[in-house]
Amino acid sequence: MAQATLPEGGVWDLPPVILHPFSDPAGPDQLVESSRAHLMLEGILPMSGLTEEELLRRLLSGRLTEVKMLYYVGRDLERWLGQCMEVAARDEALTVAGAKQASFAELLVEHPPENVLAKLQKWGVTDYRSIFSRALGLQAVFNQPPDFDFVTAGFVRNYYRYADQMWAARQGLEPFPSLPPQQFRFELFASAEYARMLERQWEES
Repeated sequence: MAQATLPEGGVWDLPPVILHPFSDPAGPDQLVESSRAHLMLEGILPMSGLTEEELLRRLLSGRLTEVKMLYYVGRDLERWLGQCMEVAARDEALTVAGAKQASFAELLVEHPPENVLAKLQKWGVTDYRSIFSRALGLQAVFNQPPDFDFVTAGFVRNYYRYADQMWAARQGLEPFPSLPPQQFRFELFASAEYARMLERQWEES
């Protein structure tokens, strides 16, 4: 994969990545129950009188919640990629370099700026690569949060394997140039945090 040739010393400021919260009150409890059910099915924890069918139902319910959470993260990331492409379309150097959506997706997943890494670490997010790549992989397939009516139990139970393949397929659809990370800057915000920042700017203007 070739690296994009950009003017030496040039730095591009990209739009901020803004992530919205996943609003499902039952979500955290389902994730905990799903993790416990997985450990019980693996024989690590006692089954506590629950049947294998009941445990499997809890496992799948939590896994589906994870899929939905990733879907919404992917929707925010997809919006950011669209904004990056708008920047590229207005910039002659990026246009000549052939920057594509996959170029910006790779930049986000593999080479985010240090300030973004610091923010993720502050939030307690360690495996951001898997989160972002799987979120974008799911976005390549679903146009709404999937439900049990539309996906199989096998997919839900092993969604992370499918999502990894979806990400790889998405990035492999066509050749794209890699962007030099040191020449791109962007920030990461939770939606509420970003709204407060805008309010402060409006008050100061």
